[in-house]
Amino acid sequence: MEIAIIGSGYVGLVTGVCLAHIGHTVTCVDNNPEKVRKLKAGEVPIYEPGLEPLMHKYSKMKRLNFSSSIEAATKKATVIFIAVGTPSKKNGDADLTYIENVARAIARNMDSYKLLVEKSTVPVQTGNRIERTVALNLPAKFRRGNKCLVEFDVASNPEFLREGSAVEDFMNPDRIVIGVKSRRAEQLLREVYAPLKARLVVTNVATAEMIKHASNSFLATKISFINSVAQICDRVGADVLSVAEGMGYDRRIGRAFLNAGIGYGGSCFPKDVDAFVRLAEKSGYDFKLLKGVRDVNEQQKASFIHLIEDKLWIIKDKTIAIWGLAFKADTDDMRRAASIDIIQALQEEGARVQAFDPKAMDNARHELKGVKFCADAYAAAKGADCLLVLTEWEEFKRLDLKRVRGLLRQAVVFDGRNFFDDKLFVDLGFEYHGIGRGRGAHAS
Repeated sequence: MEIAIIGSGYVGLVTGVCLAHIGHTVTCVDNNPEKVRKLKAGEVPIYEPGLEPLMHKYSKMKRLNFSSSIEAATKKATVIFIAVGTPSKKNGDADLTYIENVARAIARNMDSYKLLVEKSTVPVQTGNRIERTVALNLPAKFRRGNKCLVEFDVASNPEFLREGSAVEDFMNPDRIVIGVKSRRAEQLLREVYAPLKARLVVTNVATAEMIKHASNSFLATKISFINSVAQICDRVGADVLSVAEGMGYDRRIGRAFLNAGIGYGGSCFPKDVDAFVRLAEKSGYDFKLLKGVRDVNEQQKASFIHLIEDKLWIIKDKTIAIWGLAFKADTDDMRRAASIDIIQALQEEGARVQAFDPKAMDNARHELKGVKFCADAYAAAKGADCLLVLTEWEEFKRLDLKRVRGLLRQAVVFDGRNFFDDKLFVDLGFEYHGIGRGRGAHAS
């Protein structure tokens, strides 16, 4: 099948590469000519395990193409995925400017049936707005009064890709959600995903849009719940790791997303929670639960900073080492990363920060000023008064902690992800502080 993807950011590029992998011919479109040039040259703009070799393979086979022309892609493809950005406005609403612009551009270049598929995360009722926009912007020759003379459908197909495992998630999905208004649209999307042999959930468009918001917001709720539990654990002498383990064996709850730490970040959870809160407000419902989820997430960063201030005593003129900058491991994404707020708060108190991340250094340089970016984790630790672990990169577990102990000026570790076994540090003479571990400092 000939497929177009409008928007070659994280979602669009991963989707395009994976659709090529399962047998389709895909054109990824982006309005940034420089990005298109780099993609054509084989440069992958994001770090995502497994993505680069697939992109190179299918580009060479001509099953994956890159273009800056919506016109050409629209005329060529029957199924057109819209995967442009929907950033948050100040009030929490999703900014749908790019969605509207793409819908207009597609409409002006349609000359036969097209299926427009929402892949971007959008508020409920966006499908109706896209449909209206397309109808109003069709060329005059395809309109007779209020009647459209060229057929089209609008569908919703939300993505559930986790950064760091997006290719695996695409190829082995828990479910594929499609929201449609016609049997024709449903059949086309069934054909698109037939090679995956996955479970399809078929709904109307509004329900599919709601499933995306509800899913991400529920996962954010699990994170904020266990972070709230961690706060209590610290006060009563319980260990949140054991609490999460005991909860996780319950099949009704599950262990996933019960990792206490410094809070969620990235491009999805914060934005989607804000958008869902705003959607509820517009519908006349005060979503207090989700507002609480958001508040807890912000409080986790503040609580972590308070812990550092309490144990380090004086922040001013101290050198603080940071391991990990990306919002999570196996990605270079710095969007809404907890590291940004934590580092900036420490800098405001007069701290010097030296940091290392295996993949996110280039992106971090655009977000953080006054930080010394180091060549490796050892260099970041050298001469520091404490060490903060902010991203759970597996390679950090392979480091020589005895060597790290010798590099630090003060052997104090704040593990913002409960990533390490505290005993490893304690046995080497470190003072170890985790999140919700319930016993205060772990020291030899």
